[in-house]
Amino acid sequence: MAALFDPFALKGVNLRNRIGASPMCQYMAEEGLLTDWHLAHYAGLARGGAGLVVVEATAVSPEGRITPGDAGIWTDAQRDAWVPVVNAIKEAGAVPGMQIAHAGRKASANRPWEGDDHIPATDPRGWQTIAPSAIPFGANLSRVPRAMTIEDIDRVRDDFVRAAERARDAGFEWLVLHLAHGYLAQSFFSQHSNQRDDRYGGSAENRRRFLIETLEAVRRVWPEDRPLAARFGVVEFDGRDEETLAEAIDLVRRLKASGLDFIDVSIGFSTPEAKIPWGPHFMAPIAEQVRRETGLPGSASWFISQPGEADALIAEGALDLVMSGRPLLANPRWPYAAALALGVERAAWTLPAPYAHWLERYRAA
Repeated sequence: MAALFDPFALKGVNLRNRIGASPMCQYMAEEGLLTDWHLAHYAGLARGGAGLVVVEATAVSPEGRITPGDAGIWTDAQRDAWVPVVNAIKEAGAVPGMQIAHAGRKASANRPWEGDDHIPATDPRGWQTIAPSAIPFGANLSRVPRAMTIEDIDRVRDDFVRAAERARDAGFEWLVLHLAHGYLAQSFFSQHSNQRDDRYGGSAENRRRFLIETLEAVRRVWPEDRPLAARFGVVEFDGRDEETLAEAIDLVRRLKASGLDFIDVSIGFSTPEAKIPWGPHFMAPIAEQVRRETGLPGSASWFISQPGEADALIAEGALDLVMSGRPLLANPRWPYAAALALGVERAAWTLPAPYAHWLERYRAA
């Protein structure tokens, strides 16, 4: 029976524990380039004791950014700016991961604390959004996207491939495709946003085509000894969840056959009308079902904040990893606090030696 502080191995990668820092957008980049904020932030998460640190959703192209402050990896200069972050994560004992993404119809938005809405079309800071169909998300994101042509689809798939190559060359050891949260890939899968009548729309087989083709293209350039993961919204909480979950599980099986190694189970966020049942670890039972029916190792996040709760989800086999977001923002050393709460032997050594030595020495005294 596994526990939260047991190691986890996948492909050629070994995590020191089952705690992952979930990708959390910082919106502090400049033209896609990192700032000092990012190095301090990610070094802090790694030094706090997480086994895996997945950096924020990183745009594969300028149009793929959620906001003008998004980090990017569409240039070699951006790739090189990630290298010190990768090195800092490794030096702290964690495994560095990157999530690559395209925001689709949710792109060209203001930062959350500056409105969290679409930048007006007349504002030079904004840009034209694209999506499978010319259907806006709605609510505060009301801009109508341009329906993608086949040439657009081919170009964006190639953007993901080039981003994966740059992530590989920067030294990331764990790659996550962002197929969730109403962004571009999720928009192809969802009937809320995809009303195409060609081979990329209509049937479930067609709606999943972009996701499969993108993963297969990335798999060809991503090293076999490094895990290729995906974060995927398997339910929408829109009243059709049984149908959506069945389609999603079938798609995950197809992605596994095409080279997917790990699934981070999340929410679709494809419609503002969703009735999401927020509550403690509410996605864990769904993640366990996906894990069981596909045979893929998996994780989930969303309101897993108590150490005993996280440990139990691992022990019960619901999850292989617990991905943590807000708990790590509130306390980057949450893994140390969890180790203390769970009675882990020599809990201080969840942290690097310059912290652990003194904490252990004077705790014993």
